[in-house]
Amino acid sequence: MKTLLLIDANSLIHRAYHALPLLSTPEGKPVGAIYGLSSMLLKILKEERFDYAAAAFDTPEPTFREGLFKDYKAHRPKTDDELVPQLAEAHNLFQKFGIPSFEKPGYEADDIIATLVKKFGGEKNLRVMILTGDLDTLQLVRGDKVVVKTPKKGVSETVVYNEAAVEERYGLKPEKLSDYKGLVGDPSDNIPGVPGVGPKTASKLIQKYGDLESLYRNMEKAGNKFEEKILENKEKAFFSKELVKLLSDITLEVSLGDLALDSSKNKNLIEYFGELGFQSLIKRSLGEVAE
Repeated sequence: MKTLLLIDANSLIHRAYHALPLLSTPEGKPVGAIYGLSSMLLKILKEERFDYAAAAFDTPEPTFREGLFKDYKAHRPKTDDELVPQLAEAHNLFQKFGIPSFEKPGYEADDIIATLVKKFGGEKNLRVMILTGDLDTLQLVRGDKVVVKTPKKGVSETVVYNEAAVEERYGLKPEKLSDYKGLVGDPSDNIPGVPGVGPKTASKLIQKYGDLESLYRNMEKAGNKFEEKILENKEKAFFSKELVKLLSDITLEVSLGDLALDSSKNKNLIEYFGELGFQSLIKRSLGEVAE
């Protein structure tokens, strides 16, 4: 069984930036997030053998979700000045690791990952691992064939979600998470959901009815004030579900062979770490120190 690693670059860079102290090169260039991302990549590439890999990025342009909902992620603060150049530098970092990067104006990294999962996830004898700093891609999990690995604490400890782990956390199969979020919303992305419906109630309702369509089909008349609130917010529930669903049909001209990991491609990595002043990462790369 071969393994394809799909990396949500932006989420990991943000995670690393906020988890680590501010670091800079001898010239004063901020590199704390790049250090954290490099450390994560070294660790995961050492822990598990990957045959293929790709990194997905957001772009500065407004996404199609913002076109549908102007308040999408509107409450998020402006990106720190120290982080902006590191988001750009991360493309160079992945190139040094020999990992191709993908981005598409109007779409998010998660949509690119969903597209790559759809494109290659059905390949025989291929397992897909998604490395991400958030949980939006949990809806892509399928058995043990498509799993999500995410930092649990800082940037060093991680947890892996297969289908059983998703069901244990939410009481639902991964493909039902968009229905679940249609009810409960997603505060991190400013997605409203249905007011007053919390995680436990949302999970029970989707367990009972299967999906939003069936829920509203069977709840044509309100029997109490709670059901009345759910019926009143039908449009909001379906709109929220549409916002959280990941698109998997972006046009990407790429073959699985294009994503093949080749150690000869990262021969300049040590030199690159030296330029950034990452002496500890050089030692780790050379196997001179433990993790």
